[in-house]
Amino acid sequence: MSPSVRSEKFHFPSREYSLDAIPSLSVRGNGDVPVSHIDPKVLRRATLKIDFYLIPIIGMFYLLSFLDRTNIGNARIAGLETSLNMSPKQFSIALTITYVPYILMELPMNLLMKRLGANVTLPLMVILWGIVCACQGAVHSYYGLLVCRFFLGAFEGGLFPGITLLLSIFYKRHAMQLRFALMFSVTSLAGAFSGLLAFGIRDLNGQYGISGWRWVFILEGGFTVAFGLATFFFVPASPKTIKILTEEERQTYCRDLAYDWSGDADTLGTYLEVFSWSEVASVFTDAPHVLMLFLPFFFNGATIYGLANFTPTIVNALGHSANYTQLLTVPPFACSFVFSIVSAYFSDKYKNRGVTATICALIAAAGFALFLFSNDKDVNYGALFLQITGAYAMAPCLSTWNANNVQPHYRRATAVAIGYIGTNSGGIASTWLFTDPPHFRKATRINLVFSLAMATCAVGTIIYFRARNAQRQRVVQRLVQIHGDDTGVGGWDSLAERKRLGDRHPRFEFTT
Repeated sequence: MSPSVRSEKFHFPSREYSLDAIPSLSVRGNGDVPVSHIDPKVLRRATLKIDFYLIPIIGMFYLLSFLDRTNIGNARIAGLETSLNMSPKQFSIALTITYVPYILMELPMNLLMKRLGANVTLPLMVILWGIVCACQGAVHSYYGLLVCRFFLGAFEGGLFPGITLLLSIFYKRHAMQLRFALMFSVTSLAGAFSGLLAFGIRDLNGQYGISGWRWVFILEGGFTVAFGLATFFFVPASPKTIKILTEEERQTYCRDLAYDWSGDADTLGTYLEVFSWSEVASVFTDAPHVLMLFLPFFFNGATIYGLANFTPTIVNALGHSANYTQLLTVPPFACSFVFSIVSAYFSDKYKNRGVTATICALIAAAGFALFLFSNDKDVNYGALFLQITGAYAMAPCLSTWNANNVQPHYRRATAVAIGYIGTNSGGIASTWLFTDPPHFRKATRINLVFSLAMATCAVGTIIYFRARNAQRQRVVQRLVQIHGDDTGVGGWDSLAERKRLGDRHPRFEFTT
């Protein structure tokens, strides 16, 4: 046994069990919670209702978030730098300053979401950053742009962690990546849509004396504000409060979540979780898998945000006109959309995140390698398809892998925020990589290394989780031999204990 596994302890109401004392026994699964009262037809009906209601709303949230954060790349092509007399270095600073408050707001907003409700926090963030986005169209100096970018990051910071946390509340662990991919893949559409929109908005250049790049910010920010106001009436806080379900569907759905180590700790009233800083701190002291995934989050953030912000610049550097550049950014992101959905489907079906993450990282690595060693413009454009497809499909996998393996709510909220702190730290790094046009050799080399490192980290995490699961299965065998399947009130295997301990319960099986 490795030291990290040997020292694990499980704290029940009356005893403490250590893996040190557990002999090697046969393997046994962890799906022993009875589900005989779950009606599959009712469950399927409830799931479909939630899918068609929730996914379009949060997908639109994230599309607008990604669009409003990265449309500065399109505005740059449309004349932003020239109008504000900005140097390339100043443009990178404007990108960097967005991520600093973005990172600082992720954990506080995730911890507040349970108290205030997602139905309040998410629409409010959308409205506030939409206002700031529109204000970017009114700036007349570089420093005014910096102020707007700072507040844009501050108001957007809690959205992605909040959406991930909301999905983990509404969906079972191994049904989550497909829904996450459906939501996240709108970033691919955002990249495509942003190019098409910017291409159309350029025709407004000079209308009412307003430059085309200003229209990019004003129109996109204005739509975001309008959508945020509308969704105050539609975003649900939890499966217990969503109005589209009948009482039978609601009870069935919540029970199924509880039996699957999913949803909130108090979904069925078996254990009412109370906020404590010790639970937040526990992620840093006894959840090494969260810290292990921090590096892949960082690497993926660097690749994704670099591609999001600089794809128009990369395509433009291949020798295309500004107008044609906007159109050529569309196909790689559309390809990424399809691949993200397909890979997520199989990842959920086979309950395996690590293999999917490894494949995605290697696809991105192939794209960066191709771009690095080729001088053919057509080949380099084709390499963007591999880069964007691999990097963007990686994100849903990492996000669900992290959320799948941490329970209960406040512990999971902290873990999710830590992951995205890594992502956005990578975003900061990305703003300083693309400094050597037209071939961007430095950025390509670094992103190639990052992609290979992601694949290596994914394989290492798979090995770690499998070792943990094997040890826990032996613990369960020993507990059953001594105490039996004690599922009564206060019993070691009761639903309340499972929800209280979350991923620290010996029955919890990590998703590999």
